[in-house]
Amino acid sequence: MEASKANLINSLSLIVFGLWGYIDSSSMTALIPVGIGLTLGALTNGIKNGNKILWCGNGGSAADAQHMAAELMGGLRSHKRKPIASIALTTDTSFITAWANDISYHQIFSRQIEGLGSHGDVLIAISTSGNSKNILNALETAKESGIQSIILTGGSQGKMKNKGDVLISVPSDDTQRIQECHLLIEHILCCLLYTSPSPRDLSTSRMPS
Repeated sequence: MEASKANLINSLSLIVFGLWGYIDSSSMTALIPVGIGLTLGALTNGIKNGNKILWCGNGGSAADAQHMAAELMGGLRSHKRKPIASIALTTDTSFITAWANDISYHQIFSRQIEGLGSHGDVLIAISTSGNSKNILNALETAKESGIQSIILTGGSQGKMKNKGDVLISVPSDDTQRIQECHLLIEHILCCLLYTSPSPRDLSTSRMPS
């Protein structure tokens, strides 16, 4: 990772995450930058190869999923930038309610990954507890489909501890603090993606006028 990007990650981690007494800031600043760097590498490689980013989560994490998918599609800070193929698996209410009602809520994400996912895609799975069954099923389906998985979770890590390719764990058991840290991490990732070189020249390209 470029020095400037690493410095940005470290500085933000130290300043922001260190503000919360609910969080073990020493663990945060030591581990989170590494996870962000690994995630950035996986996402950049996926984009370079023409793959897409999938997001999933429940409740507040579902809101994060569609928020970040929109940031990547919309261009974050510049609407003239080319979109990054990014899909939140939390937004199709017709499918979600039908599948949850007729089959199982535990499969609402895994079923979509079967239909929409492709080998080489990247799944970002968000769960503060690390125990959400529909996220665990999504991770299993992603693995079977050749899709890399990035997990954002809390201090306990739950059952997701060894279920993904990269684990970013916020060292706290306070749901609100975990969610706030997740949002910052996600914004950092989206920002860095648009300054990472790729064949699509995401950092400079403009949409046709």
